[in-house]
Amino acid sequence: MNRMIVPIWFGVISGSLVVIYLGMVIATPRIPQQVQSVQSTLVSQIKGDIEPPSPVVMQAAANNGSNCSLKASFPGSVRQWCDLIQSNASQQQMDSNLVAAVMTQESGGNPSAYSVSGAVGLLQVMPRDGVAASFYCDTGPCFASRPSTQELLDPQFNIAYGTRMLAGLVKRYGNTREALRAYGPMDMGYRYADTVLSLYAQN
Repeated sequence: MNRMIVPIWFGVISGSLVVIYLGMVIATPRIPQQVQSVQSTLVSQIKGDIEPPSPVVMQAAANNGSNCSLKASFPGSVRQWCDLIQSNASQQQMDSNLVAAVMTQESGGNPSAYSVSGAVGLLQVMPRDGVAASFYCDTGPCFASRPSTQELLDPQFNIAYGTRMLAGLVKRYGNTREALRAYGPMDMGYRYADTVLSLYAQN
């Protein structure tokens, strides 16, 4: 073959390959960031990196507050716990909307919420262990008689315990504002109570 023809054929073939490659790159669809995020989450779940939601959480999400009588002003993340809020509030003769207001302020409906002071779960109850164990009163650890962190991470248990505790404070003080002041963080006092009452008053 003529020596001049070899470089020409080589150039033609190389150019064709470059054109084909560029065509493939341009034609390849780009995966949106949200889809990539979902794919990463699914891969993590398959690998076992993320714990699957508990049956209680799945049931709450399925209900999504569709038959809920709580005020529409509460976010869906709180209204999804409507059944548990209403049943426990009824048992303690409490207004379910007040319990929902406390939950909105405390956790926003996140069952895994954990504060810097060690409060746990939907109604942010201080447990006997973890960070909360470092709080001491005159008689010893302030929360020694409280449930464990693990127990309070269970939405059903947390709502039942927190609602009962709030009802006990209302009965003790005979006043909702005073009860909320005692329920909330010590450094917030009436600011906490008034914030919750404001959420409670919304339509």
